[in-house]
Formats: sequence, C-alpha cells, structure tokens
Amino acid sequence: MSDEFGFAPPPFDADAALQRCQRALRDAGLSERGGQFERRGMVIARLSLQAGKLNACRVKRPSRNSPQWQPGLVLSSSAQVRDFLTDIQVRLAQWTDRDD
Repeated sequence: MSDEFGFAPPPFDADAALQRCQRALRDAGLSERGGQFERRGMVIARLSLQAGKLNACRVKRPSRNSPQWQPGLVLSSSAQVRDFLTDIQVRLAQWTDRDD
C-alpha cells in the first residue's frame, strides 16, 4: 500500500508490538500474569499473538468477581496499538479506588 508519494509504511511486526504493549502496560502500573495485566489483583487487559496480529481485550470496569470484557480488538498496525494503549491509560486515570 503506497501513497501518492511512493512511500509505503513499514510492515507490521506483531512480536515487537506485543513487547511494546507489555512494556507500556507495566509502565502504567499493571502487573503481568499469564498474558493478562492486572491492577491490585483485578484483570484490566489481555494480550495474545495470533497469525501475525495482536489480539487485545480490555474490561469495561475493574472487578474482582468476574470482569465484563469488551469485544476483543485485532491490532494490525502501529496506529491501532497506539490507540489501544492510549485508551487503557485514559481508563486507568478515570478509575478510582472506588472502582477497585
């Protein structure tokens, strides 16, 4: 896919994107356990690789009992990865101790 100037974006590297997401989520204060990212023992997000794409899920609201997951996302570009990470950071900032 090239634009009118003849430049094509670099191919999406799902492995590198997974590492970037893991690093960003840990930097946001989440801890990783088996592909799931938690805050104070409550699952917030889940990441997995499948067929060269990154699958990502996030919860609607933190819950200790059984979290309600939003529909999963298939991240296949750096822009989608960036949007997912930004969304997680915004949600973490909105959730307070009352939500825990």
